[in-house]
Amino acid sequence: MTAGRFLTLEGGEGVGKSTQARLLVAALESRGVHAVLTREPGGSDGAEAIRALLMQGDVRRWSAHAEALLFAAARADHVEKVIQPLVGSGSWVICDRFIDSTRAYQGAQGIDDAAILALHAFGSRGLLPDRTLLLTLPAGEGDARAMARDGGEADRFAARDTDFHRTVVATFDRIADSESERVRRIDASGAVDAVTERLIDAIADLLP
Repeated sequence: MTAGRFLTLEGGEGVGKSTQARLLVAALESRGVHAVLTREPGGSDGAEAIRALLMQGDVRRWSAHAEALLFAAARADHVEKVIQPLVGSGSWVICDRFIDSTRAYQGAQGIDDAAILALHAFGSRGLLPDRTLLLTLPAGEGDARAMARDGGEADRFAARDTDFHRTVVATFDRIADSESERVRRIDASGAVDAVTERLIDAIADLLP
């Protein structure tokens, strides 16, 4: 049986994670790799219920500490019920956001990285992806894309101010710098199919 893999796509608002996650699944399937798309927060019944609490309502609905706990709970259910069983059965799981988004978004609100990782160690037994693909765009381009995408209906996180999102991007950069064996930066500019090819190139060493 082919070994399963766990890949995540990360990045700030508007970089095309969801689009590229779908295209990556299709590209893997075309190469004979069974791939499954999932997302965070969400991906399992319990985690999707928590997603509704996290993504809707006023920006101030939850404190940063409460958000971190909710994300950890959703992820624990997602990992146990979906990710680990699929990878264990030989599937490749492609996840739109994972622990690094919590580190970036809740970290931007002052939650210590060590505390976030401790919650992850408890709830999800410290599971990390085989490869994390960090999509990047020049400053401002992602914001413009996100505005066009949301049409004035941004969720609780996308609706936050520019300084917040700059801090999020900077945190992703720090994670990529410190964990370069796992995290690969991917230029998300240009045609969508060209970006997908960059993703495939970044996981070529993992392909069967």
